[in-house]
Amino acid sequence: MSSKKIYSQVQNELADLGKVSMLRVIPDVEDGASRELLFKGERLLNLASNDYLGLASDENLREAAVKAINKYGCGAAASRLVTGNFGLYDELEQEIANFKEQDDAILFASGYAANLSIMDSFADRRSVVFSDKLNHASIIDGIKMSGARQVRYHHNDISHLKMRIESFRDVKSKILITDTIFSMDGDLAYIEEVADLCDFYEVMLIVDEAHAEGVFGGGKGLCFERKVSERVDLHMGAFSKAFGSLGGAASGNKDLMAYLRNKGRSFVFSTALPPAVVGANLAALRLVKDDSSRGTKLLEISRELKTFLQSEGFDCANSASQIIPVILGENEKALEAQKILMNAGLYVAAIRPPTVPKNTARLRLSLRADLTANDLAKIKNGFVKLKKELA
Repeated sequence: MSSKKIYSQVQNELADLGKVSMLRVIPDVEDGASRELLFKGERLLNLASNDYLGLASDENLREAAVKAINKYGCGAAASRLVTGNFGLYDELEQEIANFKEQDDAILFASGYAANLSIMDSFADRRSVVFSDKLNHASIIDGIKMSGARQVRYHHNDISHLKMRIESFRDVKSKILITDTIFSMDGDLAYIEEVADLCDFYEVMLIVDEAHAEGVFGGGKGLCFERKVSERVDLHMGAFSKAFGSLGGAASGNKDLMAYLRNKGRSFVFSTALPPAVVGANLAALRLVKDDSSRGTKLLEISRELKTFLQSEGFDCANSASQIIPVILGENEKALEAQKILMNAGLYVAAIRPPTVPKNTARLRLSLRADLTANDLAKIKNGFVKLKKELA
């Protein structure tokens, strides 16, 4: 295809996306992690960030980042396996392992990179990987990259999962990977039942706790809250959500971690995270480890707001976390609702396909532990207004 044909095809596809309200642009946002962000010159209450505990602006993290810069400089300059390593990095990995009650841990540039490496290391063309239909894109992409056979099961449908596993019971290399909190629905995996099936059929169990860490299980994640953590082979988490910083992490058995350190391409071939980020990560981890009350408060706020929204007739699906969807169906309706809430002083993400299934466009409320009583009243008033204007 000539370059001119490529341009024409791109232009046509962009036009098609615009016709169905699916064309994405980067919003004109500043202070996007703060409790209040700046959007086109106006201050709006931020209900779209994943900074669940409000740690991104925490003074402890700021000081730790500056201290790391002063000691180590701005960049790692190489892969960890070459020269891009500092004592601070080893210290963080050890504290992650201790926090998660595992033998060892590995730090990655992002949660996305962690999932790519995990799948690429432990799955291959001889493997079958069972994956919840609503798993994060990084999991899906990791499975594709590995060359394994992806076997998707209906979301949180244990009977369907059992049937799927049963049909591949003779395959030697079997892996199941699931989010523990699903990022667009805010509901929880039936992790106890999933672990039971993995034990019975001898399936390697990998969990993505990116949206659960810092909030559930004293900050350790849903598997710890549900007391199944010891039955999980590999735990994945992210510092970019409740911990207010950046980076992904995997933890587990020392041999699995050694294998991942050798085979994980996004670890082996990536420059290490900057020292400032690692310093902030360490400070955030220690804050959560020493005091899990922010996560407890966040879940209380979330339950209260979901109950209110449902009482107003909004569809919040099966959310049981700090992520609350308000499902509206049509793309245009979700975008209209977003504008109405902006006029009420609220910034809420409008999520459309392909991020969510067709005809389930929604608002995604991403709540924070630092919301005040006045903030909650403002949110409730905004949705009362939204209900009237959408009627």
